[in-house]
Amino acid sequence: MANDLFGGLGNLGGLGNILGGIAKSVVPKDTPEGKLLNAQSDLADLQKQERELLLDIGKQAYEQNPSAWPQDSKLKLIRQNISAAQATLDEASAAQKQAEAEKAAEDAKGRCPECGHKNPEGVKFCQECGTPLASSAPKHCTSCGAELAPGTRFCGGCGARQEV
Repeated sequence: MANDLFGGLGNLGGLGNILGGIAKSVVPKDTPEGKLLNAQSDLADLQKQERELLLDIGKQAYEQNPSAWPQDSKLKLIRQNISAAQATLDEASAAQKQAEAEKAAEDAKGRCPECGHKNPEGVKFCQECGTPLASSAPKHCTSCGAELAPGTRFCGGCGARQEV
């Protein structure tokens, strides 16, 4: 039998802790199994605290004198790679957001603002409910050329009357 009740599950990150927490709530504490489980859980918690503390000590020691450590050049290379990977991730995320926005804009074309029906291109009224649809091309003032919102009767720039 392995050192602990859950064998290698501790290597799976939080899964061993989750299963251990569930088992602790199910297994009575006054049984030999419960005592073993509690002792193993306490030991795992203390070992985790030790690792975190040693990591913090190591970071502080390195930051005080980076060149004293033979791993300094390797750490710098890893940090450069992290920065490059983060930049790649940021670019991919921005590209994904752009693609999603383009897809949403394409999906919105011809969609009725009233009932949501997807109408074919060029239709001026919704084929489902009859609501007037805005044209896809922006309208401009016949007098000054300013861009107009759909349904505008008078230009906000020059006041000229517009044909609706």
